[in-house]
Amino acid sequence: MNKFDEKAQEWDENPEHVKRSQAIGITIRNHLSLSKDMKAFEYGCGTGLLSFELQPHLGDITMADNSDGMLEVLKEKIEERNASNLHPVRLDLTENDLPNEQYDLVFTQMTLHHIPDTKAILKSFYNILHPEGYLCIADLDKEDGSFHGKDVTDVHRGFDRAELTSMMKSIGFSDISFTTAYRIEKEIEDGSAKSFPVFLAVARKNV
Repeated sequence: MNKFDEKAQEWDENPEHVKRSQAIGITIRNHLSLSKDMKAFEYGCGTGLLSFELQPHLGDITMADNSDGMLEVLKEKIEERNASNLHPVRLDLTENDLPNEQYDLVFTQMTLHHIPDTKAILKSFYNILHPEGYLCIADLDKEDGSFHGKDVTDVHRGFDRAELTSMMKSIGFSDISFTTAYRIEKEIEDGSAKSFPVFLAVARKNV
């Protein structure tokens, strides 16, 4: 079972998850001129909180995740809200073939740090974008490991903005910008409270 399957039913009940998605959605809209003519792809969509924020401003959105539990909740929400432009799909770009389609916008939130090979997934995002399409990544700034805890070793400890910029440029992205979209206030293992910045990186596919 995917470790996110068991979290799926309660995911949207966490106000932190909702507020974070709202803030990231606002930041994306502030940086890009979205339109109904744009076809989008969200990777690591979970229960769809971010796509639902962007849904009124975009055309069709393909929503990919490898958690059956998350996708189950997502499908229920789509049906309840009659969100006909949202299309969930079970897909793991680290194992499965790339979609045949290309997109005007690829976006992802709090997913990159769970993917071992950062450069490989960035290349996949690049390859499914239309020429001059946009990539938006929301994730943790580099941190000391206290976000997930010292016993969690299968994640990146956030990302250095300069290093990520260099990697994206080497793949072919340009017009790369970073902004702080949100701050997660969290109690860490020693019982103290800590603030973890979440950046939004926006980049464009070179032609």
